[in-house]
Amino acid sequence: MSNKNQILPGYSEFFTALKEHIARAQIRAAAAVNYELLALYWHIGKEILQRQKAQGWGTQVIDRLSRDLKTEFPGQEGFSTRNLKYMRKFAEVWPDFQILQEATAKHLAWGHHMVLMDKLDSQESRIWYAQLAITNGWSRNVLAHQMDSGLIERQGRAPTNFQHTLPTPQSDLAQQMLKDPYKLEFLTLQQDAKERDLEKALIANIRDFLLELGNGFAFVGQQFHLEVGSDDFYPDLLFYHLKLRCYVVAHA
Repeated sequence: MSNKNQILPGYSEFFTALKEHIARAQIRAAAAVNYELLALYWHIGKEILQRQKAQGWGTQVIDRLSRDLKTEFPGQEGFSTRNLKYMRKFAEVWPDFQILQEATAKHLAWGHHMVLMDKLDSQESRIWYAQLAITNGWSRNVLAHQMDSGLIERQGRAPTNFQHTLPTPQSDLAQQMLKDPYKLEFLTLQQDAKERDLEKALIANIRDFLLELGNGFAFVGQQFHLEVGSDDFYPDLLFYHLKLRCYVVAHA
């Protein structure tokens, strides 16, 4: 008889503690890589800003830079024209990298920063939402929903008691940091809402939504990666119309 599942005193506690230790080590490693990626993007954005200002380069330099970087680093993602423009904006909205580093840099993935730049105008608001996202382990979609729902107006801009700790390994934020592939308005989410809540709500409502769209629509996916020319897009919802034989993009 095999003894591979033999009961060993204290083994269950040992294995549980070991899994937790491994998971936290993975998050620390992902956070370190994430920090370096954000530092690189900020540096590229700063260089573009400074050289456009000092040497009078127009916006077309970004298209050229994108082509050249893709040629030089063919296996490196993130050098599309669209992403380079985000890098320039990244350095523009965070002129002091030290503040960025202290507030959010190691903890939020690039996709979260893109959402913060798209939806908020003040550094104070970006820091407020960023720290809540870290504290509650929000995914990018949940962060976007909370901003669209005006959470900061409902709760005020009081300090969030933010601690410089990594998100828990079980949180959606941690999982996105590990994967990092780069609102649904009918939902009412709490601060501890998880990405799976959005996904469940989408699945629960997708049949009714398709019926409202009309005949011939097929659901392709959520946050589906599309590459148009040199730009990367991640539409909230992507459908295919069987009769028209074309894709239809919808933003939640």
